[in-house]
Amino acid sequence: MRAEMGPGAADIAEVIPELREKLPDLAPPPVLDPDQARFRLFDSFATLFKNAARTQPLMLVLDDLHWADKPSLLLLEFLARQISESSLMVVATYRDAEVSNEHPLFGTLAQLSRNQSFQRQILEGLAPADVGEFILATKGSKASQEQIDAVYAHTEGNPFFMNEVIRLLLERGELGDASVDGGTLALTVPQGVLEVIGQRLNRLSTECNDLLTTAAVIGRQFDFKLLGALTEGIAELGLLGMMEEALEAQIVQELPEVGDRYQFSHALVQQTLLGRLSTGRRMRLHARVGEVLETLYGDHLGDHAAELAYHFGEAEPVAGPGKLVRYALLAGERALEAYAHEEALRHFQRGLIAKGLEVEGATPVPDAEAAALLFGLGRAQAVTLGRQQLDIAFASLSRAFDFYAETNDVAHAVGVAGYPMLSLPGQRGGGELVARALKLIATDSPEAGRLLSRYVLALGLEEGDYQGALEAFDSALVIAQRTGDVTLEMRALAHSSMVDFWHLHWQETVAKGLSVIELARRSADQLSEVSARFWVGITLQHIGESKKAQTHASAMLSTAESLRDRYWLATALWLNERASMCQGDWQAAKDFNQRGLSVSPSDTRLLGTRMLLEYEVGDDIQGHGYLERLVEALRLVTPRPTYDHVSAALMIPIIARITGAVDQLHIAEGAAASVLSAVSATPFISRFARLGLGLMAVLREDVEAAREQYVNLGSAAGSYTMGISGDRDLGLLAQTMGDLDQAMAHFEDALAFCRKAGYRPELAWSCCDYAGTLLDRNTTGDLAKA
Repeated sequence: MRAEMGPGAADIAEVIPELREKLPDLAPPPVLDPDQARFRLFDSFATLFKNAARTQPLMLVLDDLHWADKPSLLLLEFLARQISESSLMVVATYRDAEVSNEHPLFGTLAQLSRNQSFQRQILEGLAPADVGEFILATKGSKASQEQIDAVYAHTEGNPFFMNEVIRLLLERGELGDASVDGGTLALTVPQGVLEVIGQRLNRLSTECNDLLTTAAVIGRQFDFKLLGALTEGIAELGLLGMMEEALEAQIVQELPEVGDRYQFSHALVQQTLLGRLSTGRRMRLHARVGEVLETLYGDHLGDHAAELAYHFGEAEPVAGPGKLVRYALLAGERALEAYAHEEALRHFQRGLIAKGLEVEGATPVPDAEAAALLFGLGRAQAVTLGRQQLDIAFASLSRAFDFYAETNDVAHAVGVAGYPMLSLPGQRGGGELVARALKLIATDSPEAGRLLSRYVLALGLEEGDYQGALEAFDSALVIAQRTGDVTLEMRALAHSSMVDFWHLHWQETVAKGLSVIELARRSADQLSEVSARFWVGITLQHIGESKKAQTHASAMLSTAESLRDRYWLATALWLNERASMCQGDWQAAKDFNQRGLSVSPSDTRLLGTRMLLEYEVGDDIQGHGYLERLVEALRLVTPRPTYDHVSAALMIPIIARITGAVDQLHIAEGAAASVLSAVSATPFISRFARLGLGLMAVLREDVEAAREQYVNLGSAAGSYTMGISGDRDLGLLAQTMGDLDQAMAHFEDALAFCRKAGYRPELAWSCCDYAGTLLDRNTTGDLAKA
């Protein structure tokens, strides 16, 4: 088992605690943000199944998939992307009548259908000839052809329906009776199998039916002890007798190896019993179940919060909202701990609605309970809504923070403000909370240090305030060194290194990043190491230090594979793909990209580089397919000065430069305009957009636009941004302006840069464009040099 689980055993133990009884020496998994921790968990399960399938082919059967919750369905989607090369088959069954457009399974089926190995098989009922064999296997003797035809006509060969009908007829003694022909069988199935189940239930005693009705309110599975507590006044022997009656009729089944636990033989049996209850009685029974469960669970209520929230939610009209809110909050927190973020979202939303609050709104928060629900909601939204909708999560956190700040609950206010939300260039929201929280605490406290480290990102990336970010970094570093807090020192250096990159202070990025790597290796902090290696590696790629960049890219991938954090694994694969593309190793680049897209299918970075790769090697059909996927992914991105949005501003003009097709340039132009109009755009994001605008000016032979971008891009000389060097872009702009001598000087610089860096495809493009300028000038010696 340890070998098949591999390094993921500790992650699996987070949701299956019994595993630690088998493997007590498991080290705890690293602390990651919720989304990345769930990716690591999913990867651990996928690795387990793939490893198990290496020993012998493995078939995993998932029955009644329509009952799976959203997190479980996401795990299935993840697993499906991972198993194409393994000897693993996943067979899942579901009732299609249950799956509406709003059902979680609907979206999962759409995702699965994109997988080439996915097949769907509609299961029809058994054929009429098979019905006779089914009856023979069930009752041990043949039925008449008339009886077989009657059973088939009423069940259409559905095995479960047939089983219920046959059992009913056997109980009546009618099946196989020569005096009873098919035309006189008293079947009332045309309106549904529920009526057949109802007829079978009617053959049980009234007391047994009452007991089973109570059990149905508990759930598909139920505990004998709980059932006894709910039926006061009935002796244990009497209860056992009723359970024996239900077992003999095969209405319920014993659960093996679970003690006194039972389950209904089919969910439709439970539904039939529930359908007989009036609304009022059902709600009161749910309230009673909840109250008894509180007594039984005692000090372990948190472990069963979801179950309690369900029962008190069903009983809310008669029991009031108090207990529903309490257990919804507990259940939401437990769901977050188990990486079931969609379930957590549902619990927090239900709790807020029960308190009469809008889930998304500006209603003042009335109490600490509501603030806690909003804090939980914001954390769940941060994971489930994706980085394109982080502003919704920020709004929830802000409402919680406002309450804590107004009630002087400093500890909780600082906790909300310091929550590690993803910070992206151009994504606003976190800085304001941090600034307000800093006013609540001592300026030189450890709490202030942690908030200031967070503030570095908020100011530098969200606000575009580089000087403010440097001041926050200096203050955080002083606190870290004074208190000996190595973790805070690493975090402050890492955050400042990232800000330096986006503000084009690349030497500082490398220097700080190398310090983080050294500190991280000493403290075995893989997350800090992998982050620092990326920013150092990508910076070195930009300035043409390719060998050093490759060292960091390879080391980053090795660490990311061990860490198994989705974002950083996809990022490491992207960095290695870029390195391979720079060298012209197209197959290695394609392999890295394919692995990256299997981890993160909608990653705009990976889609953009794969699109470029396909066009570079001349596969326009594949390239166009990735272009469409990139455009589709960008539709989900709110126009802001972010990398996601600005990537289209450069990538699409580069493709147009290769193909000559300019029909998509309006998308690139719109992306560039929205980026440059934002006051918070970082210098790197602005340069990215201007490189794209420069290429568009060249493609359109727009002299004025070329002159404008030539002035703006002067600092891009001596650098390489994915797909084009700054010197080549400047050369093309000078050529468009008619200054051919200046263009050739830029091309000479481009050749020198590419040869030193070993960037072979870019060197080829620079030679090609240089030759074109020489042909345009056509003075003595130009033709031969071209």
